[in-house]
Order: sequence, then structure tokens, then C-alpha cells
Amino acid sequence: MDKTRYAVIGSGHGGKAVAADLSAKGYPVTLYNRSPERISEIVIRGELELEMEDGQMRSCPLELVTSDIREALENADVIMVVVPAWGHRNIAHLCSDHLRDGQVIVLNPGCTGGALEFRQILNQRKCAADLTVAETAAFVFTSRSTGPAQVRIYRTKNAVPLAAMPARHTARALAVVGKAFPQFIPVPNVFYTSLDNMGSNLNPALTLLNAGWIESTKGDFEFYVDGVTPSVARIVEALDRERVTVASALGVRARTGLSWLREAYSAEGENLYQAIQANPGYQGIRAPRNLHHRFILEDVPYGLVPLSSLGAQFGVETWATNAMIQLACAVHGVNYFERGRTTTQMGLQGMHAGQVSQYVESGRPGPVIDPRD
Repeated sequence: MDKTRYAVIGSGHGGKAVAADLSAKGYPVTLYNRSPERISEIVIRGELELEMEDGQMRSCPLELVTSDIREALENADVIMVVVPAWGHRNIAHLCSDHLRDGQVIVLNPGCTGGALEFRQILNQRKCAADLTVAETAAFVFTSRSTGPAQVRIYRTKNAVPLAAMPARHTARALAVVGKAFPQFIPVPNVFYTSLDNMGSNLNPALTLLNAGWIESTKGDFEFYVDGVTPSVARIVEALDRERVTVASALGVRARTGLSWLREAYSAEGENLYQAIQANPGYQGIRAPRNLHHRFILEDVPYGLVPLSSLGAQFGVETWATNAMIQLACAVHGVNYFERGRTTTQMGLQGMHAGQVSQYVESGRPGPVIDPRD
């Protein structure tokens, strides 16, 4: 039996689900969390209790539960990073001194540019290990933490795109993690995992455009049904066009929102409003209870800001995207343009599109162009 050793970084909803699932499949698993108090009950028990999709309960023993990053990575073959996108930078810094040749790191998911930023930080930290950094386009499970040492997996996705940075390492990553997660499928490069994703536009836009309703009702309405009116849908369509255009500038043929809804949910419509209203998968989903929610805190700085930054560098106008970011800045009193993930953090600053394509494919960009030339 495959005895690949896994370290799962993060003990939230997703981290516990990944750790429990791997343990249930027979893999040796270490669970890491920065805050010891978050995992104290798991340390005592030495296991997670998993409620599976069919309702069965399963005790899932863990080899190690720790808040020591060196200890967590020491024997790991695969490092599954399952934290919000705002934690990627910190995890990259924490890991950089303890990585070794042959390890595979997977960001679950990478949001927009996660693997690029992670690799850039390792380069800046002069991490010499010959390892693989990859990202998924989405999280493989729909899951929720149901107690301090308990987790429930509601659904496993059928297919989740995965790419490595650089793309020549994608096959290497899948050869290892594909045994545990056959749902992972290869895509050409990390721009396909980063930009072929409607959610990073849809969720923050709906949250911001329904801010008054969310605050006055504490989210007591159907987010994707009541919250999407014809005018709101037209704004989302403008955001969607910008995402697809930025992707095209980087050589990626991204799916439109209409195509994505058709392929993912068999939802049909002549426009985005009709397709969203016709999507049975959106029925019954309530709105966020407040505006301090990942649809802004994560999707704006790590979804919209990198899209805006890429557009600015490669000559794509992103006025609608910028407007959403500015609204988020005003709502939270935070400059998300400065706090978010930019082409500088992704290691792309100064490159033209051809150099970027070479970089994501091989990891070796051509000479950077001086903008004064």
C-alpha cells in the first residue's frame, strides 16, 4: 500500500477534513496548526472523528499533532496547505528553512496566484530544496468542523484542476498526490487554476452590492437568488468579462460565467441573471451574517487585487474590478490594493506576457524589460 506521508497545515474546516480523509484512507498524517489551543483537544485524543458523506462515523488516528513547523515537516512527503489565502505568505516563510528535496507542497486552493507567490517567497528566502509547489483551483471537499476534534465531509468534488509552478512539475505532483486524490486533474499551468474561476468575482460582488441588506437582516435572505437582481447580474457580467480578458492576455482561454454555470450545474440562461436563477445548486444558500466574511477578507485581496494587478501590467482595463476593490476598501477602512497579492508578490513585475508564459512553464523567465527602454 502507498505509504506517502502527509503533513496537513491548518486545522480549520478544510484542514481537519483533509487530515481525516487521508487517515481514513490509511496514510500517515501529521496535523499542524500555529495556535496550540486550536488543536489541544486533538492532541489529547490523537485522532479526528469524521462523519463521512454517507453518514457513517469514522475514527481517524493521526501520527502527530503539533504547533512546531519543523516537527510537522520533518518526515512529510506531501505538505497540504489548507489555510485561507491570507495565510499563504506566512506559511511559506515558516516552511522555507525546513523543506527538503522531493517534497510536494499543494495549496488547497491557491486562489489567484497562490503558487506563484509561494514559490517567489521560497526563492527570496534562498530555499535550495528541489521540491514541487502546486495549487488547486478549488477545495476538493465541502466540509464543516462540527467540534474541536470532529469534522463532517458533505460532498467531494468530481474533478479539481491542479497545476504546479512551474508547469513542468505538474506531472510530478500528480504522481504523488493523485493516489490519494484521484479528483485532481492536470491543467496547462497555474493561470488556469488561478483565472478560470468565477467565484472570485461573484462572491465579493454580491456581498458588497448587498451590504445594506446583509447588515439589516444579518444575512436572512437567499444570497444567490434574492441577492442577484438583473442589475447586480450585469455588474457581475462586467467583472466576468474583465477576468476572461486578463486570462486571454496571458494565453488562457478561461470559461465565461455562463459556461461555468452550464458545465458545473447544468444551469442554462440567455444571460448571467437567468442562469443563476435557474441554478438549483444555489437554492437555499443564505447570505453571510455580516461583512467580516471571507467573501471580502479573502476574495478581494487574493482574488480581485491580483486580477487588477495583472490587468494593469498587461494592458487590460479593469474598471469594474477596481470599483469592487474600492468599495471593499471603504467598507473595511483597509487599503486592499496595498494589502493584496500583486504581480510583485507573484514574482512577475516587469515581465511581458511572453516572459510570464515562459516563467510559468519552465520556472526560468527571460530577461526583464526596463520600462524606460
